[in-house]
Amino acid sequence: MTDGLQRRDFLKRSRGVAAAAALGTAAAAEPARKRTLRKAIMYATIAFPGSVLEKFRAVKTAGFEGVEPMSHMNQEEVLKALEETGLKAASVCCSTHWSKPLSHPDEKVRREAREGVQRALQDAQRYGATSVLVVPGVVNKDVTYEDCFKRSVAELRQVLPVAKDTGVKIAIENVWNDFITKPEQATDFLDALNSPLVGWHFDIGNVLRYGAPEEWIPVLGKRILKLHIKEYAKLKRFDVKLLEGDNRWPAIMKALDEAGYEGWAISEQPGKQSEDAAALKDLSERMDRAFAS
Repeated sequence: MTDGLQRRDFLKRSRGVAAAAALGTAAAAEPARKRTLRKAIMYATIAFPGSVLEKFRAVKTAGFEGVEPMSHMNQEEVLKALEETGLKAASVCCSTHWSKPLSHPDEKVRREAREGVQRALQDAQRYGATSVLVVPGVVNKDVTYEDCFKRSVAELRQVLPVAKDTGVKIAIENVWNDFITKPEQATDFLDALNSPLVGWHFDIGNVLRYGAPEEWIPVLGKRILKLHIKEYAKLKRFDVKLLEGDNRWPAIMKALDEAGYEGWAISEQPGKQSEDAAALKDLSERMDRAFAS
């Protein structure tokens, strides 16, 4: 082999090594995205038998990082269970918003509804949760959509000072209450309150009655404070295991990525999917697979 050929071969190999190194550097500079979803479970759905502490221990063992207590529980009991297990309070769910809706025609009931939300905010403050889940109202034969909108906005405005004092946000949830059935209506509601202390608790399963979760997420965007993870199937409704229903998890996760959502993802699967240690573990693993979609 001549010196010229050797030189050209050396230069060719050198350029190849340099190109490979450059590609390696670029790949290192752009690591694969890791979703920062924190896995929790709604306390009211835990069917595992026992005390608050025993349920929390089972949840922790199954691989959950957090729990969503209901409001009006025994605060000391919840605090002790959180401390002993290391679980975090992902959120607090107001336990009075169905029996005493903010949209009720009776002023006395609406006052009790406000008091229920206030107690939820105070519970959340003690537990270290950053938001409370609130159903804003119910449309029925006695309450029109317009009535529900006006009354619930007016009542929540009166609760905002408590939210400010506690440092806890109010997260409105989409449910089957015949109110807010389109993502634009959700943003209209938030715009009417016009407060940084109010955002959205987006329920992925509930919304399938009205539309696709991946179509709501871009509209709500940064206003999503927390997620409820729940499966839904047209024929079985919520009586279906996670990943075995109609949710398109890859599309949902992609939409959450694009919206920049990071934070708590809280299971609200039916209780029988958490009735024992094996069921809790299965639910936890199914959530992991959904998040990795």
